[in-house]
Amino acid sequence: MVQLLSAGADEWSADVSARVTLATARGAHAGPVAEWVLSAVLTQFRQWPTLVRFQDKGVWAHRQFEADTLAGKKALIVGAGAIGREVARRLEVFGVDSTLVASRARDGVFGAAALPEVVSGHTIVVITAPLTERTRGLVGSRFLKLMDDNAILVNAGRGQIVDTDALLVELASGRLRAALDVTDPEPLPNNHPLWAQRGAVISPHSARTVPGTNRLCYEVAAQQIAAFLRGERPSNAVQHG
Repeated sequence: MVQLLSAGADEWSADVSARVTLATARGAHAGPVAEWVLSAVLTQFRQWPTLVRFQDKGVWAHRQFEADTLAGKKALIVGAGAIGREVARRLEVFGVDSTLVASRARDGVFGAAALPEVVSGHTIVVITAPLTERTRGLVGSRFLKLMDDNAILVNAGRGQIVDTDALLVELASGRLRAALDVTDPEPLPNNHPLWAQRGAVISPHSARTVPGTNRLCYEVAAQQIAAFLRGERPSNAVQHG
């Protein structure tokens, strides 16, 4: 058995034999990553990047910027696992209604095939899906064009899920905003045009990096390994190889 401490297995699945059980720490990251998503959304809605730029210049910018509220907004969450559900729960506290999308439809969750019909009408679009062959490049030019004007794309999944060139077009025009914890390429080169986009905030793949996350990961890992030693299939085992 190979036990990972990450929520996804995309970086390992091709290198682990199908004869070996591969399990993730899915569930451990839900709280820390959901907190990052909430902080990223609030940062953009309350215009903190703009305020910090004013502060750097010593400008008291009363009524020189346009903040917004989360109350009454709608969020589309692509990825209905532990992280996606926790994001929805925390956004609800701020008066945000969430629409969940997963690879397959189930009660209260749309299937991926419904995305073209459900993207519009959401001010916030959050990506928490794992990277698979079906999600690679999922958020491309067509997807982004379906998003409402001035909507925010929040990527807490994997950089390769979003077409960077297509996103750059929308950011450069000012039509969309973004908050990215993951990018493609990653690490993002210091001369990459994403850095210069005023409508984007970027963190260095650090949404989970807060005190206590490692403990949560090891707790889940211990549960998975214990199940394996009992002769059971661990609940976080993934298809691979």
